[in-house]
Amino acid sequence: MVASLLVSFLMLGGKLSAYFITGSAAIFSDAIESVIHLAATGFAGYSLWYSAQPADEQHPYGHGKIAYFSSGFEGGLIMIAAFTILYAAIEDLIRGPEVHSLSIGLLITAGLAVINLGLGLWLVQTGKKHNSIVLIANGHHVLTDMWTSVGVLFGLALVWLTDLVWLDPVLAIIVALNILWTAGSLLRRSIDGLMEAADPEETARIVTLLENAVKDEVICGFHQLRHRRVNDQVWIEYHLLFPEDDSIQIAHDKSHNVEDTIHALFPSDTVIVTAHLEPEEHAEAHTDRHPEPSLDVLGTGAKQ
Repeated sequence: MVASLLVSFLMLGGKLSAYFITGSAAIFSDAIESVIHLAATGFAGYSLWYSAQPADEQHPYGHGKIAYFSSGFEGGLIMIAAFTILYAAIEDLIRGPEVHSLSIGLLITAGLAVINLGLGLWLVQTGKKHNSIVLIANGHHVLTDMWTSVGVLFGLALVWLTDLVWLDPVLAIIVALNILWTAGSLLRRSIDGLMEAADPEETARIVTLLENAVKDEVICGFHQLRHRRVNDQVWIEYHLLFPEDDSIQIAHDKSHNVEDTIHALFPSDTVIVTAHLEPEEHAEAHTDRHPEPSLDVLGTGAKQ
């Protein structure tokens, strides 16, 4: 995040210089996006630090959810940037665009795009490695900035070759619409995280593991399965059923066997499992008192 923040200052300075040299609306749109990116990166850096703080009395489940606020904040700022670019581009199109010294602007923009490409790929790769939505969101923002610059380069090259200056604000409008799409994606991911939406793929993996434990007669059955993810932490809870003549020690050992296989499903994550042990005959009465969520609807419940 420190590297990302330092590069953000470089991007802002470089693009503003290119805009003042050329007067291009497309380069201006690229520079505005970098202003937003600088603010978002600063907040993302703070969020990454705060999310790594250990759990305390006020936050017994840790501080990881701030990452979703960070992603939503970044998405909101990107959306503001897009509307700002749209307004400036439409105004320029109505007034009549004027551009000059495009060759210098093209060289500056191309160099900055290459730097953003390397940084964006590195951030996304690192974020996926550590399941950090903050790094992933910031990396996608950097890559969006890079593609914005590529679009600007392509459009300005056309303007340079054809002298059709109206292409400049039209290109800025296209760039703004692309930025809006990225903003929507970040906001959706943020909402899913805050609402604790279950990942269907992770649900299927957990259910399959528990069903295999039933087939292998490690447990008699399971129900009340729920799980949620906060960055690199996976919280799983379920009720396991055992034969009535199993001692609590035997049931506990079997439960730990199941938990060990659960941990193996998420080797790069911190997995917190809460298991409730029950006799097999207790399942029907328990289910009647506590209706289970539908697996089809919530993706977080299962019954065997």
